[in-house]
Amino acid sequence: MSRNMRLVLNVWRQKSASAPGQFVRYEANNVNDHMSFLEMLDVVNEELLAKGEDPIAFDHDCREGICGMCGVVIDGVPHGPSSGTTTCQLHMRTFKDGDELTVEPWRAGAFPVLRDLVVDRTALDRIIQAGGYVSVRTGSAPEANSLPIAKVDSDKAFDAATCIGCGACVAACPNASAALFTAAKIAHLALLPQGEPERQDRARKMVGQMDAEGFGHCTSHGECEAACPKGISIGFIAKMNRELLAAMAAAPNEVVTREK
Repeated sequence: MSRNMRLVLNVWRQKSASAPGQFVRYEANNVNDHMSFLEMLDVVNEELLAKGEDPIAFDHDCREGICGMCGVVIDGVPHGPSSGTTTCQLHMRTFKDGDELTVEPWRAGAFPVLRDLVVDRTALDRIIQAGGYVSVRTGSAPEANSLPIAKVDSDKAFDAATCIGCGACVAACPNASAALFTAAKIAHLALLPQGEPERQDRARKMVGQMDAEGFGHCTSHGECEAACPKGISIGFIAKMNRELLAAMAAAPNEVVTREK
């Protein structure tokens, strides 16, 4: 049975990347507990528009927990208090009537705020562009059993491939590190034969680009794994480090080109 709630929201408002920002207090009335967090923000925005005020800007796309665009920090936790859940799949029944919530964007130097809750996450795209691909001719899908892959490797590759690139790991890390994201993308391809030809270049270039983007270093706090909506293990960071060490040992004088 559904119920209506009243919430108080302290939302970060910032008109542009160069403008100063501040928290603004709003009341969200008649919030149905079956709503998602984004649906609740939609209701607040409708009320703001009716009063002639600017709506709260926030990112979203699929609203199915697949794309990760919806990420915001709710009461200090990326994507909110429910583990393994994106913001768009976070239901209001998670909260209590009368709760006061603080809603803010990802906080990281590599994720500059564009407006309100919207940040520029193209730094993650540039890490992928640096090496998160295979250049072999793929063609049509081959017969499933034509290329034997050990189940333990295929399972691990699938676990890494579930990363949706939302950046919650960065927002949760005290150092604003992108190590979990980068590690998942490196491990996904390193575990499969299709990724073998560029394995060493991939590790060097993607880690080099991650550093060039200004992300912090991993110091094994584990907050990234706790905040990841897909539950990706920090064990992949250890694999990334091994991949990088092997790559640097094989070509110690290799120069990595980094995009700015």
